[in-house]
Amino acid sequence: MAGGSKLAVYAAIGANSVVTLAKFVGFALTGSGAMFSEGIHSTADVGNQVLLAVGMKRASRPPDDDHPAGYGREAFVWALISAVGIFFLGCGVTVMHGIESLQHPHVTHEDQTVNIAILLFALVAEGATLAIAVRGLRHQAHELGIGFVEHLKTTDDPFGVAVLLEDSAAVTGVLIALAAVALSEWTHQPYWDAIGSLAIGALLGLVAVFLIWKNAQLLVGRAVHPRERDAIRAILESEPAIERIVQQKALVVGAEAMRISAELDFDGAYFAERFLDSHDLDAIRARIEGDPDALRAFLAEFGEAVVDDVGDEVDRIEARIRAAMPKAGIIALEPD
Repeated sequence: MAGGSKLAVYAAIGANSVVTLAKFVGFALTGSGAMFSEGIHSTADVGNQVLLAVGMKRASRPPDDDHPAGYGREAFVWALISAVGIFFLGCGVTVMHGIESLQHPHVTHEDQTVNIAILLFALVAEGATLAIAVRGLRHQAHELGIGFVEHLKTTDDPFGVAVLLEDSAAVTGVLIALAAVALSEWTHQPYWDAIGSLAIGALLGLVAVFLIWKNAQLLVGRAVHPRERDAIRAILESEPAIERIVQQKALVVGAEAMRISAELDFDGAYFAERFLDSHDLDAIRARIEGDPDALRAFLAEFGEAVVDDVGDEVDRIEARIRAAMPKAGIIALEPD
């Protein structure tokens, strides 16, 4: 698992826990609907980021007898649960509160200075965790030699992307809440608070829908990025022992993990040539000439040698792929 994603998740849990408490204090003091929505927003963030931390821990377990392919896909299960939590807890509760506030506006004459101060503090804290998430994903993109935006679209790490989107939504939500609180203070109209709640809820809904869609794709079994698929094919095509690639598959099976399989048509003449290059042809001819039993013994020896050679070649090619693709957890190459 990428270290940057772990740091981003744990930093977000710590910062959002403090921010959540501060926002609910602001709501208790002023009754602001936007502050309540932001408190729910941060509560959802903390809960979802705890789920991401659980997912990171469980997905990193090694293979065992019950799960010989490992637990990598469990990362997507927990990330999906987290996204559903954002939708129902974050989006659902916030939108319901906004609608209720529109129907039954709460007029308050409290000074909003406390709320504004809390929101400014939240902006700094959540901006810092957003910066950590961005830095981690930029580092991953740099290691892969691709752009930041392309990495966001194609990465198989659900944790870094989830934290980035949640923190981006958190920062945007704070700005919306600041605007709602300020407008309520200046205009003395309570509906701005309700509008702020609805806007924050809609923002959370969009983030949740995107994360649900992305993790559902990964959980079902998405093909690796075409760049990685083409790199695997290039390795196989460069091997003189392989005459034709009958079928090639590479699936994402975990955060930064893939499973590669291929059916290959090996070149029999290549292996026969290698066998003959290491044996004396005249000695073979003299050994089998006119002796059916000797011919039968030689053919058995030749067949055994070719089978062993194919096995060694498969092992070597798999090692070559794994060296070029560190994410390749399982590689299965089969002669067609």
